[in-house]
Amino acid sequence: MDYHVEPHGFAFCRQVIEPEALNRFTKLLGPVTGAGRRGLLREPAVTELARSERLLALVRPHVPTEPLPVRAIYFDKSPEANWLVAWHQDLTLSVRARAEVPGFGPWSTKDGVPHVQPPMALLEQMLAVRLHFDDTDEANGALRVMPKTHCLGRLSAESIQGLRSSQPEVLCNAAAGDALLMRPLLLHASGRSTSPRHRRVLHLEYAGFQLPPELEWNEAA
Repeated sequence: MDYHVEPHGFAFCRQVIEPEALNRFTKLLGPVTGAGRRGLLREPAVTELARSERLLALVRPHVPTEPLPVRAIYFDKSPEANWLVAWHQDLTLSVRARAEVPGFGPWSTKDGVPHVQPPMALLEQMLAVRLHFDDTDEANGALRVMPKTHCLGRLSAESIQGLRSSQPEVLCNAAAGDALLMRPLLLHASGRSTSPRHRRVLHLEYAGFQLPPELEWNEAA
């Protein structure tokens, strides 16, 4: 079955990054301590990739204004760093400093960086691009998603639990070089790897809006 950002909340784009570029980025980003590395839009090569016409052309149809790269995280699931992620939505933005703005909240802190939940209307104007550096399947912890759940708004833990028993899920198998486009509000999860293979993913987030003047992106490119 073919999936599309609308109405399903996600879509596959095959062979977006060529093998030579994957090898170059694997060497640049190096080994990961723990689950992932954040703040990677401060790396010039990552910024160049995020701003490349190849990626922007994938994002433009799904956001209302010219896409702005606002966050980059590199995940490396391996035998040395193996974890599972429960079903959830991505609900926060990373910003430079906390400021009280109507409609923004609650606040949290991750790795010393302030994070805030914006109004739902802004989350709906975002798109994530997950670039796969390795072949990815169930054995090495591929992402799983629940189609169309991005249309349900911000979900409580109880609602998510109920959807688990009533909604179908899709395993996002991918080849190295493939991209997965995904709405942050889409319910997604991943299991622990049962394979010695790595599962490296560069997760890029794009916004189709500007923040209020009181707030500043932590790492916008």
